[in-house]
Formats: sequence, C-alpha cells, structure tokens
Amino acid sequence: MPYKKYMLTGLMVWLPLAITIAVLSYFVRSMDGILGGLLTGWEAVASPDMGPVIQRLRSIPGLGVLLVAAVMLVTGAFVSNVAGRWWFKQWDRLIAQIPIVKSIYNSVKKVSDTLFSSNGNAFRTALLIQYPRPGSWTIAFQTGAPSGEVASHLGADYVSVYVPTTPNPTSGFFLLMPRADVIELKMSVDQALTYVISMGSVAPAALVPDSTLLK
Repeated sequence: MPYKKYMLTGLMVWLPLAITIAVLSYFVRSMDGILGGLLTGWEAVASPDMGPVIQRLRSIPGLGVLLVAAVMLVTGAFVSNVAGRWWFKQWDRLIAQIPIVKSIYNSVKKVSDTLFSSNGNAFRTALLIQYPRPGSWTIAFQTGAPSGEVASHLGADYVSVYVPTTPNPTSGFFLLMPRADVIELKMSVDQALTYVISMGSVAPAALVPDSTLLK
C-alpha cells in the first residue's frame, strides 16, 4: 500500500516548514512579551490620554522584533563614531564597578567579541577529528588557539576545538588538540552544522576539483 509512503513523504515536506514557523513564532512572541512589559511600565506613568495609543501598540504583532532590530541598528551606528565609542567606554567602566554583575558582563562580552569579531577565526573552520577515542571520527569547529599559561604548557602547535553534540549543537565539549591531529575540511560551517544536526543523514555535496570544472 502506498499510503504509508505518501504519508512519510508529506511529513518530510511539511515538518521542516512547521518547525521553522514554530521557532520564529516563539521568537516573535518572546519579543512582543518584552515590549508588552515595557508598554505596561509606560502606561503606569503616562497620562490617561496615552492609554489608547499604548493599547494600539500592544496589539501590533511583531512590533517587538522590529523594535529590537531598530535598537541594535541605532546602537551600532552610534557606537561606530568617536562620541559613541567614548560613551561605550564609560558604560564599560560603570559596569566594572558593580560586583558580581561585572564578572558576568565581562565574560559574556569576551565571548561575543571573539565570536562576532570580523577579524576572529572562531567557528569559521570545520574540522574532522578523532573523538572520543582513536578510530572514531566526528565533526568539530576551530575556535582559536591556546594562549597565556595554557600555551606555555602545550606549545604553539595546538588548536582550540569545539565538538558539538547531536542534535543540539549548542552543547558540546571544548578540547585542545595538536594541530597535526585535526583535518581541516573544505565544507562551510553551515554545511558542517547541518551534517551534525541531521546526525549524518544530510551529508554535504562533494566538492568538485577545479581541474574538472575547466573541462
């Protein structure tokens, strides 16, 4: 009977779209919830005449996402000039004076600066390594190279590696490995992540050598 085959084929077509819509809907609802909290605080201090305007803003779906995007865009433009960088340094100094908060803020800031810096190498190279034992291979990502005290013990010929778990790549293991023990892959990071998340069922297309393209 072909009904089972048709059902599975239909599921394969609609499941990725349904999950994508669910994730985006959750994100939109979260941002709208944050905006709703801000509007509630505004309503508490605003004049009664502003009540209808606040309620109208609260009823616009997706407004929270647009607001967050606008704030990030304006902040990025502001910090890109000299005056903005000066104010940003003052903000850093203020945070650095607050106990506990400064530890969390500085840690997150260092990680974000490393990951999103245009000059950094974190998560820009997919690797093939033997893990968790020799003979077993998995996909990993280079996050940099050892530095400081760690580098003084290991030497310069080591790389920092992140091994993601499947199917949730946001958790994983951090390893320091000899450069000779890792194989740099030509596949993109997106292709490697897809390979990991799909548990190897969606393999990247094989790269065609340049010599064959010229024929």
